[in-house]
Amino acid sequence: MIKNFFKIAWRNLLRSKFFSLINISGLAIGMAATTLILLWIKNESSYDLFHENKDRIYETWNKDEFSGKLQCWNTTPKILARTVEKDIPEVERAVRVNWPSSLLFSVADKRLTVTGNMVDTGFLQMFSFPLLEGNANTALNGSSSIVLTEKLSKKIFGNEDAMGKVIKINNKDNFTVTGILKDLPTNTRFDFEYLLPWDYLVKLQGDDSSWGNNSTLTYVLLKPNASFASANEKIRKLKIRYYKDDGTDWEMFLYPISRWHLYSSFKNGKEDGGLIDFIRLFGIIAAFILIIACINFMNLSTARSEKRAKEVGIRKVVGAQKKSLIGQFIGESIFLAFISGLIALVIVQLSLPAFSKLTGKTLSVDYGDYKFWLNGIGFILLTGIIAGSYPAFFLSSFNPSKVLKGTFKSVNALITPRKLLVVLQFTFAIILIICTSIVKQEIDHARNRETGYAKDNLVYHPLTGDLRKNYELVKNELLSSGVAKSVTKTSAPLTQGWSDTWGFQWEGKDPNDKTDFDRFDADENLGTTAGLTFVQGRDFDLKNYPTDSSGAILNESAAKTMNFKNPIGQTIKDGDNEFHVVGVIKDFILQSPYRPTKPMVIEGLKSGWFDNMHFKLNGANSTADNLKKAEAIFKKYNPEYPFEYKFVDEEYAQKFKAEQRTGTLAALFAALTMFISCLGLFGLATYMAENRIKEIGVRKVLGASVTGITTLLSKDFLKLVMISFLIACPVAWWLMHKWLENYPYRVTIQWSVGVFAGLLSFLISL
Repeated sequence: MIKNFFKIAWRNLLRSKFFSLINISGLAIGMAATTLILLWIKNESSYDLFHENKDRIYETWNKDEFSGKLQCWNTTPKILARTVEKDIPEVERAVRVNWPSSLLFSVADKRLTVTGNMVDTGFLQMFSFPLLEGNANTALNGSSSIVLTEKLSKKIFGNEDAMGKVIKINNKDNFTVTGILKDLPTNTRFDFEYLLPWDYLVKLQGDDSSWGNNSTLTYVLLKPNASFASANEKIRKLKIRYYKDDGTDWEMFLYPISRWHLYSSFKNGKEDGGLIDFIRLFGIIAAFILIIACINFMNLSTARSEKRAKEVGIRKVVGAQKKSLIGQFIGESIFLAFISGLIALVIVQLSLPAFSKLTGKTLSVDYGDYKFWLNGIGFILLTGIIAGSYPAFFLSSFNPSKVLKGTFKSVNALITPRKLLVVLQFTFAIILIICTSIVKQEIDHARNRETGYAKDNLVYHPLTGDLRKNYELVKNELLSSGVAKSVTKTSAPLTQGWSDTWGFQWEGKDPNDKTDFDRFDADENLGTTAGLTFVQGRDFDLKNYPTDSSGAILNESAAKTMNFKNPIGQTIKDGDNEFHVVGVIKDFILQSPYRPTKPMVIEGLKSGWFDNMHFKLNGANSTADNLKKAEAIFKKYNPEYPFEYKFVDEEYAQKFKAEQRTGTLAALFAALTMFISCLGLFGLATYMAENRIKEIGVRKVLGASVTGITTLLSKDFLKLVMISFLIACPVAWWLMHKWLENYPYRVTIQWSVGVFAGLLSFLISL
């Protein structure tokens, strides 16, 4: 029986090589695309779920009202960790993790800048990052201990055993290697090459017990069987108890590890999507790509029903039951699905490097995992059953008497399942084309937005090592050598906001006002170096105005928020520091180009916080020449540290990376969807032409042109594409309207996008 089944399936496969090739190709491409998407979804959905204590790990978040809206953020006071351990009995341990720090590592003659974190001693006990060497319970206990990743260990020490070796940090502090971590997996939020004890951060920056300074991440591990609801309620009002300066609105809450990566987007104090929206979107895309591939199989199988009608009739006459015929046809479909699945696996393996690069992930297929093979077989069986179900029931329902008498004819009704399936295929393809076009328009809209400063030839460099004390010498030599036209130092790069506050005070401020301001610190010549546009007043100028060290520059949004009719000379307080306004600039984009610019106060030298320097390269020289001379100057005054410059325009371009990736993926899968749909359409049209070859011959003899015959054969399909277009447009508009609501600075959906998608689908179909 089984042998007979495979023999018939194989003969049918060989008898119709062309149509079998279309079926197998469509299924293989559809299955490969679906598999790639599922690999990406699996990676994104598994973030930090490998930790043994994942059900008990939480991150502490803040919630408070600013500018009339509830906002949530995950930076907390440094004192919080010890406080929750003391005040909340459900908490087993709390650990702090600072923002990534880039430090100079020196071993003998080898020097390199490395990025990592300073953490509390219990970090490796809370999180399950496996140690290849060392003890997780004690590795970070010593104040001069350091834990390296395997990759960093090899980079510094080669194949030598790093345990017990000494590393000098920032040319002054010695640390002993007490642990080697297995390299971090790609599905974790953490990205460090080393771990240092929290005590070292205290040594570098001093201790900070202020409840108003939210500058660190705090993770909490609840005790086994402890009540999350009880712990969450106790932490909710914790800050109000200790922080009396900010009223009674402030709340805190615990956020579970399972939601960090996918859901941590908040709107007005409540979860509002996040990456989970893209997971769902691409999950739907994967399902539809597979369904479209199955639709091709259904359509071609039912279209060629007359070829197998006699077979069905004879089988029924000799006693075959309907269920056995259904089993035969579904079996043939599964057989084809298995062939397609093997081809799909080859396509996936060949595509993985490029797809991993596109998604920014390290994706792979674990062939040694039995679950993969079980899931793969189940996936193929499901595909085969979906693809073969309708043809099986359709073919097995033929009346043998009509078939054998030759009176059987295929249905050519106004509405048939085949036509509905073609409409479904092209509807989804057109929706993807429209959505891809609007995503691209939104990216272009944000990219073309006026940044407010001149990015070209603008470079920044961190103030590492001796650059702080030698800043004036470096600045003067950059200018005198002709490398730079202007130089300034700042608290952060112009593309990043490292500090914000709601604590500014000014005359006439509403006591209930809690507007969140960006805070930026700068030396003189910021305006000249960055190409800022002053609408009132001037730039900092310490030579002619020494009091500018306590000066402030506002952006237009800040001047408007503070309701200053004449901002120049107004006084602003930031804690114990007092600043007088010397200038007002046009708003410039500090953070996201997709969102309105926040009010900003740029404080002068008195603020005392400077971590970067910016310099405008001299356009009269080549960039390579400028950088070569600049490197020599930096090496002269900061010999122990590498020259680590970054171009501001390149950093700014990174702000579009996430949306560009989404748009590229959508475009890729839109193209695949259209290709698979047209593959099926091509098969149907070819089969129709093959069946009408005599009619075509007669028409040509009677004078019909190739164009006329092409129109005759195409018009029915183009009608279906038109129906798809009419359905797809409103659906795509609604989807994109909802998506664009996430962007306050957004493009308006134009009717021309739909026209473009319609014309493109018609041309491709033809």
